[in-house]
Amino acid sequence: MDQATLALSRLRTDPRFAAHIAAWRRLPARPATHADAWPPVDPRLVAALGKRGIDRLYTHQAVAVEAALAGQHIVVVTPTASGKTLCYNLPVLHTLLQDPSARALYLFPTKALAQDQLAELHAWSPVLGHPVRAATYDGDTPTSARPATRRDARIVVTNPDMLHTGILPHHTRWADFFSNLCYVVVDEMHVYRGIFGSHVANVFRRLRRVCRFYGSAPQFILSSATIANPEELARHLVEADVTLVDGDGAPRGERHFLFYNPPVVDRTLGIRRSAVLEAEALARQCLAHDIQTIVFTRARLTTELLLRYLHLENPKSQIPNPKSVVRGYRGGYLPAERREIERGLREGTVRAVVATNALDLGIDIGQLDVSIMAGYPGTVASTWQQAGRAGRRASVSVSILVAGGNPLDQYIVTHPDYFFGRSPEHALVNPDNLLILLAHLQCAAFELPFQAGESFGCEQPEISEPDFDHGSRRAHNPPGRRVRDSAGAGGEMQAEVPGGSALTAELLDYLAESGVLHRVGDTWYWLGDSYPAERVSLRSAGPDQVAITVTSGETPQTIGTVDRMSAPLQVPTGAVYLHDGQAYHVDRLDWEAGQALVRSVEVDYYTDASFSVEVRPVATRAEERRAGATVAYGEVQLRGRATGYKKVRLYTHETLGWGEIDLPEQTTETAAYWFILAEEVVERLRAAGWWRFDPIGYRGPNWQAQRDKARARDGYRCRHCSAPERPDRQHDIHHVRPFRDFGYVPGQNDHYQAANQLENLITLCRDCHRRAEGAQRFQGALTGLGSVLGHVAPLYLMCDYRDIGILAEAQAAWSKAPTVTIYEKIPAGVGFSETLFRLHDQVLGTAEELIRDCGCERGCPSCVGPVEEVGEDARAYTLAILAELR
Repeated sequence: MDQATLALSRLRTDPRFAAHIAAWRRLPARPATHADAWPPVDPRLVAALGKRGIDRLYTHQAVAVEAALAGQHIVVVTPTASGKTLCYNLPVLHTLLQDPSARALYLFPTKALAQDQLAELHAWSPVLGHPVRAATYDGDTPTSARPATRRDARIVVTNPDMLHTGILPHHTRWADFFSNLCYVVVDEMHVYRGIFGSHVANVFRRLRRVCRFYGSAPQFILSSATIANPEELARHLVEADVTLVDGDGAPRGERHFLFYNPPVVDRTLGIRRSAVLEAEALARQCLAHDIQTIVFTRARLTTELLLRYLHLENPKSQIPNPKSVVRGYRGGYLPAERREIERGLREGTVRAVVATNALDLGIDIGQLDVSIMAGYPGTVASTWQQAGRAGRRASVSVSILVAGGNPLDQYIVTHPDYFFGRSPEHALVNPDNLLILLAHLQCAAFELPFQAGESFGCEQPEISEPDFDHGSRRAHNPPGRRVRDSAGAGGEMQAEVPGGSALTAELLDYLAESGVLHRVGDTWYWLGDSYPAERVSLRSAGPDQVAITVTSGETPQTIGTVDRMSAPLQVPTGAVYLHDGQAYHVDRLDWEAGQALVRSVEVDYYTDASFSVEVRPVATRAEERRAGATVAYGEVQLRGRATGYKKVRLYTHETLGWGEIDLPEQTTETAAYWFILAEEVVERLRAAGWWRFDPIGYRGPNWQAQRDKARARDGYRCRHCSAPERPDRQHDIHHVRPFRDFGYVPGQNDHYQAANQLENLITLCRDCHRRAEGAQRFQGALTGLGSVLGHVAPLYLMCDYRDIGILAEAQAAWSKAPTVTIYEKIPAGVGFSETLFRLHDQVLGTAEELIRDCGCERGCPSCVGPVEEVGEDARAYTLAILAELR
């Protein structure tokens, strides 16, 4: 009996586990389908493959190789471990054997993948009898080795970040390479979505522009995990027609996919046992029977918590040397540490790894038997990717999705047909976002002067609209978009969005007027001493990172990094930071220096920071009157700051105390979708007795004086999270017992005096005040509606629910009416908001379905949110709103 079959047997006979299986699907084994003949590759390659035990290609491999050799751009879309590597290695190696001057560029989203592929390329040399001169060129490449790579390597393996900052700006050093560049290989294409994909599409524009300068026109070969719109995404990235290869001829072992819904521990409140604790129990079972396992979590903190739990001694499940056989793997670990963990997985010395999605890509980590997902990964595609890390041979494998208590997880686990019978989500990119265009136009102008009539992209082929029932649409920029250039140019501009060279010239003139470029006749030149790519981040990297340095040893040691945007939440002064299962106290976050100084501690708690945000529209792109509401989308200004953190005890998750965070406010411009409830809807619901709306109104003649006394008494800090007041906005004052309960009637009584006594008033920041008011019926219902919409939206977008934020206000400051806003956390946005605007009715319908299908009586975390935040009857009130909006 193999290890996976043993795991299945244990799960079937465990009554506690079996009682909570929501779905168990068996995906049968499938034999390979081979091509009848070899494609026209160099005979030396056929002989070399024979020495490696490959005497035939799978059908999809043969189709891909033939299309590539015919000069077509191709995108190969097949599941994990289906042999996609040969789809690009064979045509590349064939061309290099036929043409001694030919070169190829391989792009991978991570350095770990690049190292894997470099090892695969080097393995060809002994069986081919011909040296495959391949080398990596990334941030880890020693300076002394770089000239030789530029001069001698026929295949350069790198990542988009290095192409952006380290290769294209210095293309004159790569003249011979670009002159002879024949192929650009883009692996894991599905990763290039959202803001990252939008930037990468512009990097490819710059790459093709430099190649044209040197007289080459490279062919693109892309590979991807299964997504709904691979051809559309590939065409947006390379701006050319592509050939889709999506038939999978590789064999597949038998796979068992289980949906597990943790037991309800509080039926009244609808609270389930933690997905993290259930995943820990499952992982311990696998470890106890020496079954090599991977556990995926959705966040860095969750990874470290679960790793710490597994490292702790447990008398019910003893694991020998837990700290050596159970390791963590996530962003922020240093390269050497990652390579050590990957090697341990391949060699079998590491028996379990707890990872974020940093390991759901195709890194070679050996042959694992069980994959456990602690919470829905956020997209169908990511779930299949993570499940595919187990059973990478033609044998039985097990994948278990442990559902969290949030609405999105509960929808997936209670609607298995949606997951197993539906095409995965569409990947959105928006390379024509004006902010991104401006940034990369500056980079391109530094690399080569622009000539009149030259187009920088914007000539994409016509692409049909996808079916909205199964995904979203391509984002685009509507006319008149306001531009604030964060990459160097100041001021604002109003720009119609034409295509091709007209748009390019308009933006170049804007940059010239801003003093970034200099125009002489029909040519635009770069002005400045430094190169602009240094200031344009494709993702969190370089100067945007905060180093985490341990000071408790003899010599300070950097153990990891965190991006600057996340630093206020992950490493504020006084917080506890977890790394590889060890707790570290953050003695000081030096914001200016980009360094968090920490020391090792032994504590029984972790910290969880809170974030306060304000959203204000700055430009409305579209607005429509729909049933019961005005629906719109556009650009918004996002102002947020970390306000404080709470100390949470391990396992029990009880709150032990709070700490304050005093860091600068961060301001971002992004996109949002919002809807404003019509006044008649509010009146009808109020008349029906569904709720009372108690807007901030007249609080009596002594209200302002009492407000000031309460703020002074509380030191002008929030009583809940300790956030200080900002110079431009006072904190709110909250009535512990609601003001309306005192029955004050102006001119008839003086009940305001009792209501406004200091002991009935507390100072709260806007975010904490919003939560405190959550138990009121009106605000509670809106909060519940916003919560469920925020979790339902990712079903229509290929994004994580954490990529969007939700703000539900009974009386928004800017609209003066009940408003629900879903904003993109990605600066400038990538099209999520427009998609939600267009799918407004469908998203509301799914939200209503989720709430009605929930087994709770009054509302719970699995639908509208915790009762303490939304009120005891929020389920009914939220359904009442949805009935008015449908």
